Amino acid sequence: MVLEADGKLMDGTDVAVACLLGAEEFGFATMPLISMGCLMQRDCQQDTCPAGIATQNCRLRRGFRGKPEHVEHFMLFVAEQLREVMASLGFRTVDEMVGHPECLRQIEVPGNRKANLLDLSPVLASATCEFGAHIPGADGRHFLPQMAADSELDKTLDSTLFVPYTADARAHLRPIRFRADIANVNRCVGTILGNAVTKAHPEGLPAGSITIDCDGSAGQSFGAFLPRGITLNVCGDANDYFGKGLSGGEVSVRPNPHATYKFDENIIVGNVAFFGATSGRGFINGLAGQRFGVRNSGATVVVEGCGNHGCEYMTGGLALILGEVGQNFAAGMTGGVAYVFDQYGTLDARVNHESVELKAPTADELAQIRALIQEHVDATQSPRGIKLLYSFETMSKHFVKVIPIEYERVLAIVAAAEAVGKTHAQAEELAFDIVTGRASAADVARFDVAGGAAGAGVTPVAATDSVASTKKEA
Repeated sequence: MVLEADGKLMDGTDVAVACLLGAEEFGFATMPLISMGCLMQRDCQQDTCPAGIATQNCRLRRGFRGKPEHVEHFMLFVAEQLREVMASLGFRTVDEMVGHPECLRQIEVPGNRKANLLDLSPVLASATCEFGAHIPGADGRHFLPQMAADSELDKTLDSTLFVPYTADARAHLRPIRFRADIANVNRCVGTILGNAVTKAHPEGLPAGSITIDCDGSAGQSFGAFLPRGITLNVCGDANDYFGKGLSGGEVSVRPNPHATYKFDENIIVGNVAFFGATSGRGFINGLAGQRFGVRNSGATVVVEGCGNHGCEYMTGGLALILGEVGQNFAAGMTGGVAYVFDQYGTLDARVNHESVELKAPTADELAQIRALIQEHVDATQSPRGIKLLYSFETMSKHFVKVIPIEYERVLAIVAAAEAVGKTHAQAEELAFDIVTGRASAADVARFDVAGGAAGAGVTPVAATDSVASTKKEA
């Protein structure tokens, strides 16, 4: 393995100490930021960075004066100082310097009794290879390429089948569809194919260009980072991180048609499905484990129920849950929207209300829900979806909209600004200024009709009544 050291590496001397202790790679954060103008104000989370680095405020960003050359010059100074330290110790290369703690000694810190009580001798002791000494290279002080673990990427399903079989389709944009057998040892299925697509087509392929139907049990991270134009379907089940980082592609999973259990009452994908998805679509005919849709920022996903912490830290996209959810639903959710089929009135008690509110969907939103259910049925042949389509007129009253309060406020401001002729970018900047208190009183009065959490009008009351009614019916 390669050992990396980071944390307050400020100059060449710090790098030399880390290297002597065994590090071969070095991570920098604070000093490159300072070289770009960071003032170490230490309130990055407040969105008030005067240097224009840690902020979403367009006006503050205009004050950013950093250049790549600034970081380049800093790193050259670090390298120069490191070279001087190496020369003083008699080392010609960094590789020679790695793992020589005998060149370090603990010094007394004048006037600091507690620091002088610290005994660093165990850290500065030279390592001895007691176990596995018979293995060639086990006593090496630094990473040896010949001892690296073989990841066998050339033997993966992508490398042996998906990439070569789709070469002509990718080169000439000819749609292709085929099937493949998979097992849970096949991890990150579709990722290497996605990499090949993105290299040649940075914006992805036309919709439906590559469709692969997989039979079996998908391993972890099935369809991870899948770009636009690739569709992966699973007939069976899938492990954790299904659709992780989805980037425009489409994934679906449905049970084997010969399964004897109820699909909408059994888990078919593991935990953390669609983690960090940025775009694309996903359809799950069955239940998902915990932390479904965490950090989703743009994908549209449909599932028939999920475990605890669903849609946690979601910042965008859309989640349609056609069943019950677990505890702490929508915790830290700041963007996007979730629609939950709350037939038994359990949603209100399971939602984390800190940043979201429950509302009744509008007629247009119900039409969107119905269209998504139809897509879900087309992709997975979901029995639950078919039932909902047949009785949608009577069952639609059980759908509840979960939306972040401030997010809805921003959407309303943007819509109002665009209605008077502002561009989308101008409307977003205006909304940002209003929400952060930087806008004029006239703009607030004109565009911020909602007025924050209190301005959602009478709709939240209607939603509350709707939720209460579902509880009574249950």
